[in-house]
Amino acid sequence: MLDTRRISIEEAQALIGQEVGVSRWRTVSQEMIDQFAVATDDHQFIHTDPERAASETPYGGTIAHGFLTLSLLSTMIFEAVPPLEGTAMGVNYGFDRIRFMNAVRSGARIRARFVLANLKVRISGVAEMHYDVTVEIENSAKPALTARWLTLALPPELASQPAS
Repeated sequence: MLDTRRISIEEAQALIGQEVGVSRWRTVSQEMIDQFAVATDDHQFIHTDPERAASETPYGGTIAHGFLTLSLLSTMIFEAVPPLEGTAMGVNYGFDRIRFMNAVRSGARIRARFVLANLKVRISGVAEMHYDVTVEIENSAKPALTARWLTLALPPELASQPAS
């Protein structure tokens, strides 16, 4: 069940430097990998051909696209990190750093850990948060990826304005 609590800016600022959430484990299935290949038009055999990937790569089968693993952060942060009080919408602001550290094999389970590295509130009322994220692979000492992810939390009056 999704945690629907919200935290204040003050509570969030007190958490800078600490882990603020861990997502649930999720399986990266071959079907998910194949759908991502169709969506991105990236059909490289290491992702989409289990037999060839088993015989021609060191992975023993197919692996997820790195960008598939990265894209799952959107859902993992939603289930792991409580939103800020007084905000209406969160948006992706980009990344300062991304490192793909380890392949995610088809059928593997992953989860994300979020450490709040920084939080600043702009004059506009927009909260800018920087998260140090690690995507773990179950039963693997080496993570799938590490990143510094920037997000924005918009107050209601900015969230309802049309983009310019």
